[in-house]
Amino acid sequence: MKEQSQSFSDRLARLVQEIYPDLDADILSSLIIDAFWPEHTTRRKRGRVPGNTLWSEHDALLITYGNSIVDGVYKPLDLLNDFLLRYLKGTLNGVHILPFFPYTSDDGFAVSDFRVVNPQLGDWADIRRIAGEFKLMSDLVLNHVSSQGSWFNAYRQGQAPYDKFFFEASPDDDLSDVVRPRTTPLLKEVETAQGRRHVWCTFSHDQIDLDFRNPEVLLEFLRIIRLHVDNGVEIIRLDAVAFLWKEVGSPSIHLPQTHAIIKLMRTLCDYASEKIILLTETNVPKAENLSYFGKGDEAHAIYNFPLPPLILHAMMSGSAQHLRRWQRGMPPAPMGCAYLNFTASHDGIGMRPAEGLLPEDEKQRVIETVKDLGGLVSMRTLPDGGQSPYELNTTFYEAMSRTFKGADAYHFERFICSQTIVMSLEGIPAFYIHSLLATPNDHAQVEHRGLNRGINRHRWDYPTLRRLLADPDSPQARVMAALSDRLQIRKRQPAFHPNATQFTFNTDDDRVFGVWRQSLNRRQSIFALHNISDAAITISAASINMIHDETWIDLLSGDAIPASADDITLAPYQCRWITNHS
Repeated sequence: MKEQSQSFSDRLARLVQEIYPDLDADILSSLIIDAFWPEHTTRRKRGRVPGNTLWSEHDALLITYGNSIVDGVYKPLDLLNDFLLRYLKGTLNGVHILPFFPYTSDDGFAVSDFRVVNPQLGDWADIRRIAGEFKLMSDLVLNHVSSQGSWFNAYRQGQAPYDKFFFEASPDDDLSDVVRPRTTPLLKEVETAQGRRHVWCTFSHDQIDLDFRNPEVLLEFLRIIRLHVDNGVEIIRLDAVAFLWKEVGSPSIHLPQTHAIIKLMRTLCDYASEKIILLTETNVPKAENLSYFGKGDEAHAIYNFPLPPLILHAMMSGSAQHLRRWQRGMPPAPMGCAYLNFTASHDGIGMRPAEGLLPEDEKQRVIETVKDLGGLVSMRTLPDGGQSPYELNTTFYEAMSRTFKGADAYHFERFICSQTIVMSLEGIPAFYIHSLLATPNDHAQVEHRGLNRGINRHRWDYPTLRRLLADPDSPQARVMAALSDRLQIRKRQPAFHPNATQFTFNTDDDRVFGVWRQSLNRRQSIFALHNISDAAITISAASINMIHDETWIDLLSGDAIPASADDITLAPYQCRWITNHS
């Protein structure tokens, strides 16, 4: 134990020195421990544990707002709890409740108070009740806060310590290299007790960026993490973390100090007595996203951001060429780390992660198809002042209503195929509530909120939703049943452990996307095959190398697959999970 304690102390001090070289590392390390472990003499620290014990094939997450389900009578968190227990208990074991704090804009991501639950949703008791049944993920919106919150009001009045909490710059500074996800001006002019100031706003003028050069900001967020953990949160999502550290004259994204802060948080989480998983939200191209694994010492998990646009393109084009090429080039997650796989979230389908993965003409075909089905496109500002598509705004269910050839009769089958790919890949699958519920595009929300992302943020009336889920012919009931069935099958397969071996096939037909998974103990293999086209396909059984001495079965259809078979057939959009051990 003494050796582990020394290792922890040394690592913490090294990281503090890297982030704050001009400060006393020993003193600041002590303050960090006090912030993360109040009364730490009574709290137990553990040694680092193998990362693949943090998750298993049983893990799958729901992504939802606290008020995605409402009825005008009960608290939304009460309704969410009822929905989870009634429809998803035993199918999904985790839930990401998007920011559940008081806020002023951006559907929760302009937080005005990190320490209380938004009373319009419920309270901490409601959060703890959900956390008692499901692995709970919460958002640490640590890049910025609301311009109308108490922190920024105290800054404007010159009140310590908040007078040094926010990042200031000058309109005369060279900010031409700053990477922006939005088209609004970067700086906002405000009046303060010290006079006129210009504060940094990466996302909007209601979201004021914090200044982590001040260690008091870091300490405050460590206290907030502790609050979340003490209320049952197991997964901490680091929102927009890539923009955390800023330097005038630089791109102000992915800076070394940002990575060092994540390493520091990882060190604290790995040595905590509770299980705490860090997930980074970095909607950027592949190499930049992968960098947040560090050397297995930063994020426990990262979003697999290229997956949504690549699956979208594959399903629309009927060709797995680009999806397969990308997947073949993806490294396995380092031990102790995992990918979070998804097709949809509360945001749009990011197009930046597709840079270098999809040719420009293919990206344009996707964009035009999304527009044809009633979707929208959000733009970002480039350093040269131009604009580029940042994300596509549509529900993923609606996006599967047509291909490049137009609408057809395979909407349901195409959508289920797209979600089955997510279940098949190395990593932890996650499903946005509006994918699980086959929600159509909500143009009324776009108009009401003045926000493109509103199209994918419908609020279901719970009595209406329950009637639809009780009707076996409704899209909501059909999709929920199909995905629930496959998730129930998936969680019983060791070969679908998030860190199980994966190999991507070069099948003899671009219309089939296939991967081989092998359990950590090497006893189970699964050949996951997905026909992403509207045609029936036959592929050579030899192309996936099934061992002849084994008995093979398709978990999804129940069909026996002779190892001696010459061919394997797949109907339009059919998926097969062929295994030797069920």
